[in-house]
Amino acid sequence: MTNPLLFLLAAVTLVAVPGPNHLYITTRSIGEGRRAGILSAFGVQTGTLVHVAAAAAGLSAVVAASATAFGALRYAGAAYLVYLAYRTLRGGDDREEMRIRPQTPLRVYLDGMLVNVLNPKVVLFFLAFLPQFVDQDAGAVPAQIVVLGLVLSSIGLIADLTYAVAAGSIGAWLRARPSFQRRQRYVTGAIYLGLGAAAVFAGPSARRA
Repeated sequence: MTNPLLFLLAAVTLVAVPGPNHLYITTRSIGEGRRAGILSAFGVQTGTLVHVAAAAAGLSAVVAASATAFGALRYAGAAYLVYLAYRTLRGGDDREEMRIRPQTPLRVYLDGMLVNVLNPKVVLFFLAFLPQFVDQDAGAVPAQIVVLGLVLSSIGLIADLTYAVAAGSIGAWLRARPSFQRRQRYVTGAIYLGLGAAAVFAGPSARRA
């Protein structure tokens, strides 16, 4: 590994910039509570570990080089976000029509993992970012990528949990207000749809970068 301190500074800087994962975790935490946000954070970072393993094994390079594979991953990710939007918008019951139907802890965790695993921009990120800090002369390149990925994922988890806890506190305050309750499902569903659209339209330009 080259320039460990530079890697840490770059990783912290990148993680500190709000991105789609932060928006997803924040939305989940506000809509369903702090626990859902925390579970989503762990799910997202589990997805990151999947990408780290794929990058170390060389699978990420294969996906990025194949227009078919990259497109399939991109549309699968967008479709899953649209599914989350549909599930959110149809939730609720006759008594509390606008509330979001709570999901099981396992379902919340798996949602977060799949949202990140099916994000092709994460594939490109690992291909572009991690190799810059790999020391080719030191050998064991896959092991170096795993170590760098684990450090990056740990930093990401801290940031994700911070967003989840803060958003959970805000969400508890908002959910106590009837005006928010009436709009909650629609706002949350719209955000998921927006993330899905971003996954579709940002994909080709990201791949050319």
